[in-house]
Amino acid sequence: MDSFVDERDYRLIDNDKYTFFVLGKIMGGECRFLQTDHERMIICHSERPYPVWIWTPDDLTVNEKESIYKIINDEFSRGKGFTFNLKYDLAEYIIDRAKADGIDFSINMNMFAYDCPEPVKPVYEVDGRIHKCTMEDIDEIVEIYNNFSVETGIEKLSAEEYREKAEYLVKNNNKLFFWEDESRRHVASCTYRPNGKLASLGLVYTRMENRRKHYAENLVYLVSKMAHDEGYLPMLYTNADYVASNACYKKVGYVLRGKLCTIAT
Repeated sequence: MDSFVDERDYRLIDNDKYTFFVLGKIMGGECRFLQTDHERMIICHSERPYPVWIWTPDDLTVNEKESIYKIINDEFSRGKGFTFNLKYDLAEYIIDRAKADGIDFSINMNMFAYDCPEPVKPVYEVDGRIHKCTMEDIDEIVEIYNNFSVETGIEKLSAEEYREKAEYLVKNNNKLFFWEDESRRHVASCTYRPNGKLASLGLVYTRMENRRKHYAENLVYLVSKMAHDEGYLPMLYTNADYVASNACYKKVGYVLRGKLCTIAT
């Protein structure tokens, strides 16, 4: 086992490039934990509160599953306080195996991975316009990050950490957008981050009082088209159990490409 990645690891996850897009993005950077055999297993964790990513092939053996389970116990304090993104077959093994040790793992999110080969203009056009965020929007971005974390169930950061993240995006990425309605209120958000040939959309959020009005649908379409016109293939992750949001993405051209899940104690 090595604590570094090379071209072999990138070739491995290329077969699962949609479901493990984030892993491909983080494993070449500074990571709290990284182990790979360059053939059958990559385990990578950037930092809290982000999940541990585990890539494995589809034909994982029982012995290999057991080895991964032991790593989780040894390196991540028997899983306590961590979440793990992985394929369903391995998740089922870990959940069943952990019961024998008195550890209660369960699936807390079913995830779909989509890409968008050709953005499709929404049927329902809405009032307002797309707004590219500036430093004047930082307070509102922090608020949206907080609301997004509460609703999605991911571990919350402090207000200061959200502020640092928002300022970094605006200063260095500047691909963070709001939908601004006719009253100049910011009712929805979306961002995208290029990585290689893909562009990952995130922070897709609509304020509670403005939902079911097609704001997010129009914003996601325009951001996806922007990424597409720049030569990237837009992609995103979504909670598989959120029927409305999945329907929204499909309407603007997103195609389901992969499935994985998040488990936690």
